[in-house]
Parts: sequence; C-alpha cells; structure tokens
Amino acid sequence: MRIVLVGPPGAGKGTQATRLAEKLRVPHISTGDLFRANISQQTELGKLAKSYMDAGNLVPDEVTIAMAKDRMEQPDAENGFLLDGFPRNVSQAEALDELLTTENMKLDAVLDLEAPEEEVVKRIAGRRICRNDGSHVFHETYKKPAEAGVCDVCGGELYQRDDDSEETVRKRLEVYHTQTEPIIDYYKAQGLVVTISAMGPVDEVTERALGALKREDDGK
Repeated sequence: MRIVLVGPPGAGKGTQATRLAEKLRVPHISTGDLFRANISQQTELGKLAKSYMDAGNLVPDEVTIAMAKDRMEQPDAENGFLLDGFPRNVSQAEALDELLTTENMKLDAVLDLEAPEEEVVKRIAGRRICRNDGSHVFHETYKKPAEAGVCDVCGGELYQRDDDSEETVRKRLEVYHTQTEPIIDYYKAQGLVVTISAMGPVDEVTERALGALKREDDGK
C-alpha cells in the first residue's frame, strides 16, 4: 500500500507511522529522516538543504520533493511506502501526484489521525525530558515521575523543552491548520481520506488504523 499519514502535532504520527509501516511491511518515509540522511551522507540534495538551513531559511518544496522522489524509487519501496511529514502543503501534494503519475503509481489512502486541539496541547505541553538522558520521557498527567521534577531512571532533572511550551504548541497548531490541513480537503476530493480517532492506547489506535485501511483497500 502507498499511504500518506497526516494529523496535528501531538496526534502520535511518528509512533503510528513506525508501527503501521512494520505491520504493512513497507518503508516508513519521514521528512525528518530524509533530511538527516541526505545531510549526513553529504548528497547534493543534502548539501543544498543544509545551505538553506544554515542561512536560517526554509528548505524549498522542490528540494524536499526531490529527496522524497529519490527515496520512493529505492527497491524497498517498490511495493509501497508510508509517507510521514510529506506532503506538508497542497503544492507538495500536487507535486507528489505528478510524480506518482509519472511513475505509473497511485496512492491507496490518506490516513488522517484526529485528536481534539486541547488534548494535543495537553499531550505535548505536559512532556518532561531528563537532562541526563533525553530518552527518559515523563508526563505531568500520563506518566508522572515518583518525585516531581526528578527522573525515575537516573535521578536527573526533568525539564520542559522550549518547543513543548503551550505557546509554542499553539503556534505549531496554527501552522498545521494553515499549511497542512488543506491537503485533507485536497485528498478528500480524490476519495482517498480515511479518518480515525488518535485517542486511546497506542495499540488500539494502531488496530483502528489497520482496520480502516483494510476496509478502504477492500472497497477498491
């Protein structure tokens, strides 16, 4: 299957993308991973992207699209892929359509993870990270440490990242609503959107997504 995964920050896209790609046996193609891989390998696209980033500018759509094209043409993506973080806007969605048409491919579904805005803010703004080891993550509501402000694992100080502050989260949501959310209507016009709730335990959301994708596939 060829799937695009969309949803607001805090909806659990990264977690679900990894799990769904494994279940569906297709590569998980993340925009963040594409940038990191191209920059670390010093590809021409990576060098170009880095030049924009070093200058404090956004990487142009055409560079992102070229990276995605290169990744989708790899042998492991022959039978499908799951795109996470791309397309990020309607112009990228249009470019993806052109690319797929050229390659004689098509999307099977656009999976839209829905979560109430206040829940998204609560999920992200409540996160606390260990200063000693950033992989130790707690939450003020869902995963409280035994002692407030102290990591259960190593005793390090727990802190809130700047980009997890409520103000920053709300700004990220504004960007999502303005730039990315319009692609949902774009794909609805093509009959590709499958919407599910991103609320509840991670396993339940995964099973909900797999069930919705199967129904979509069976209906075609």
